[in-house]
This record gives sequence, structure tokens and C-alpha cells, in this order.
Amino acid sequence: MSSLTSTSTTTGARAAGTGRLPQLFKGMAWLVWRQHRAAFWTVLGASALAVAYIVFQRSQVYIGGYGTTSTGLRLVPILLGVFLGAPLFAGDLENGTARLVAAQSVSRTRWLTTKLALTSVVVVVSTVALSAAFGWWFDLYQSEVTAAEWIFEYNFNTTGPVPVALALLSVLGGAAIGLVLRRTLAAMAVTLAFTVAVQLVWSHLLLSLGNVLTLTTSKGVTAEYPAQVLPTGAYRTGGASYITGDGKLLGVGTCADAQTERATELCLRKADVVGWSIDYLPMSQMTGMQWFGASILLALTAAVTAFLFLWGGKRPV
Repeated sequence: MSSLTSTSTTTGARAAGTGRLPQLFKGMAWLVWRQHRAAFWTVLGASALAVAYIVFQRSQVYIGGYGTTSTGLRLVPILLGVFLGAPLFAGDLENGTARLVAAQSVSRTRWLTTKLALTSVVVVVSTVALSAAFGWWFDLYQSEVTAAEWIFEYNFNTTGPVPVALALLSVLGGAAIGLVLRRTLAAMAVTLAFTVAVQLVWSHLLLSLGNVLTLTTSKGVTAEYPAQVLPTGAYRTGGASYITGDGKLLGVGTCADAQTERATELCLRKADVVGWSIDYLPMSQMTGMQWFGASILLALTAAVTAFLFLWGGKRPV
């Protein structure tokens, strides 16, 4: 309490000479940093260690540990939401710090803005660093294993802008939950469920972010197979179908009753099957899909932020 009072007094004394608004903001930012410095430094320090590990593994041309590291990175938004977002306001409301801040002539908007801005900066700095480092490792992984795995969440959700957007949504969502529930443990439990649900729904919607392309062949079903004609790294979004001379699609079980290879050939000829039709997503769409997906997540985050200000501006502290 004494620190807060001292900060407010110093701020007021300086306001006359240098302007009240800038000094109040600096004082509030300093207070928020001191209040959450343990959590902030933990996030930044853990991120620095993780980046160092990834850089070391990548520089040694290792792919061992890639899967484990990816799993850990996918947990980062969940952990940030539970341990950084949920207590952000719930702790202040539960222990009375919010009332103390209000007594120092600090507006609710200033309180909300400073805490959200400083926390968001820490989240963005840490997740951008992790995403950049792991993206560098992913470049090696895809060349050593298979490029077709780019669409899977352990690659798609851990590189580019996606992990940053997921982390921001998780943290600000947790902050909103804490602001409503006003109890830290309850907010952390609900935030855990919220962030896990976000991850599950998001992973389910990944394929819908891209523009599915269709490839067709016309040299028969035995001369060309789907795996041979798709571009390198392409991800098949469904099973292949037979295509007829007039463009109709038939299921691959069309001639399944044929007992011999010759009978199957005659059946396909009778059905006028000339080749395959395959739907796929090319790897070239990965970056565009990530930015499109991140924009959706950031739009949701903006909606959550608006709710935070609306709710926090009306509810008593």
C-alpha cells in the first residue's frame, strides 16, 4: 500500500511541471510491472530458455525432440491463459487491490488499459520469439521428413502468426473470465476449460482456412495414381474419386465387385472412367492460411477486449 501511495504522490508532484496524463501513465505502468513482475519475468525467462534450446537443436541439424518441443509450444497459450490471464484482474478484485487503485484517482479505463497493454506486450514478445525460432526448426524438419505435415496443428499452430494470436486470445479471454468471476482459482479453472476448447475448435477448423484445389487426370487409373500426380507437400483433403470422360465423379468402389484385374478393367471402361479426381491443399497456401487464421483470432481477441472495457467500466471494484 505504501508503494502505491508513494507512487501516486510522486506522480502528483511531477504533474504540475511535466503534464499529469503522461506521468500518471508512467506511474501506473510501473505499478503494474512491479505487481506482476514475477509472472512477467517468468514468461520472458522461460521463453528465452526455450528459444535457446530450439536454436541449439536446429544449429546442430537435429530433428530429435522436435515433436516434444512442438507439444510444449502448443501448451503455451493454455498456460499463459491460466497463469497470466486469469489472475490479471481476478487477483486485484479478490484481494482488494482494485479498490486501492481506484482510491488513488486512477480511472478504471487507465487501470484496464495499462494492465492489458503491458501484459500483451510480454505475451507478444515471448510468442514471437518462440514462433520465429521454431519456424526456423520447421524448415529443417519438413525437408528431412515430409512437407505434407505442414497442415497438422503441431506445425501450423506453432509457427508464423498463429501462436501469437492464439496466446493473445487465451490471455485476454482468461482476463475477461477473471474480471467476471472475481475469484482467482475459479477463473483459472474456467480459463483452462476455455483455452483447451479454443485449441480443439481451432484445430478442427484449420482445413477450412484454405482454398481447396482439384486435380484431375485423364490417362486412366492405372497409369497415374493420386500420390504420383499431386504437387510436393500437397495435403489431400479427402479420398480420390474416379472421373469419367464427361466429368462425372464415381466412388472408388464402383468396380469393387469385379473378381479379376481384367474384369475390373472392363468395368472401368464400361463406366467411361478415364482417371482420378483429387481435392488437395498445396503447401504454398500455408503462409496465407496462417495469416487469415490469425486475423480471425485477433478479431475475436478485439471483441474480448471490448467486452473487458464494457464490463470493467460498469461493475464496481
